[in-house]
Amino acid sequence: MIPANRAPAQPVRWQTLWRDAITDPHELLRLLDLSAHAATLLPDADTGFALRVPRGFAARMRHGDPADPLLLQVLPQAAELGEVPGFTRDAVGDLDARAASGVLHKYQGRALLIATGSCAVHCRYCFRRHFPYAEETAAANRWERALAHLRADASIREVILSGGDPLSLSTPKLAELTDALATIPHIRRLRIHTRLPVVLPERVDAEFFDWLAALPLQRVVVLHANHPGEIDDSVASACAVLRDAGATLLNQAVLLRQVNDNAEVLCALSERLFEAGVLPYYLHQLDRVTGAAHFEVEDARALALLERLRERLPGYLVPRLVREVAGAPCKRPLADNDGNA
Repeated sequence: MIPANRAPAQPVRWQTLWRDAITDPHELLRLLDLSAHAATLLPDADTGFALRVPRGFAARMRHGDPADPLLLQVLPQAAELGEVPGFTRDAVGDLDARAASGVLHKYQGRALLIATGSCAVHCRYCFRRHFPYAEETAAANRWERALAHLRADASIREVILSGGDPLSLSTPKLAELTDALATIPHIRRLRIHTRLPVVLPERVDAEFFDWLAALPLQRVVVLHANHPGEIDDSVASACAVLRDAGATLLNQAVLLRQVNDNAEVLCALSERLFEAGVLPYYLHQLDRVTGAAHFEVEDARALALLERLRERLPGYLVPRLVREVAGAPCKRPLADNDGNA
């Protein structure tokens, strides 16, 4: 069970907080004292990608600031409606990498499971905002097709849970998968890609801790935080519980215009992550998905920012600046290995 010094005094069920998420953009603006800006901030047509943000995450946003970096990540904008050359619905080639229902097999030794299409927060830059989750979910039918693929390929050593967000599944549903994985001898590691400990840290509850701590596999949890303002004490506490359960914690961020394309912000993010026991892992150049072009940062600026980070931070706090290219055998770095941009 969660160590006593990590457990909240009066835990709130994460499912309750999930259901209470903000889904109306006008409500979000009212809560932030920004209703007067609605006409200029909100699109005048449906973007096809609904707002969803937990109230705890919204509480970290600055009141009265239409340029708040947390708000910009979740608020629908008119810029999403434009068609921009080079931006597509399947920016990273997920559909061509399908190996079984809900299974993507892009890289040697690793298979990624689309565990669910659900997520606690809808990030406007999400590279899977157009993904056909209804047809491609590994958790369907008790994971049967996904598990059959994993059993048949002895080169797979690591299973990556992604989505949506895999932690939107119940802990018993996750245990259903890992009980089966434990019977496959060539699988050694479970990696979980999740934003929930950041936007809904209550998800890391006692039941989840018990499941994660008992896993017979090596555990890696890759979080997703883009700005130091996302990491408050509740997030740091959730990270401590994950570490107590034996997980290695990494973070991957996305470089986003007007959100974190600033050396001071990126340095503060790395420092705040490390204070919470998380190592910066990747800083992704934006996946060029339809609807997200307004977030893009030019490569030259991204490389200049990386050089500033190298000048200011110890090497272990400098994330690798990468881009995912459809069909490539690995993430593609934008800078070479000896530190020269």
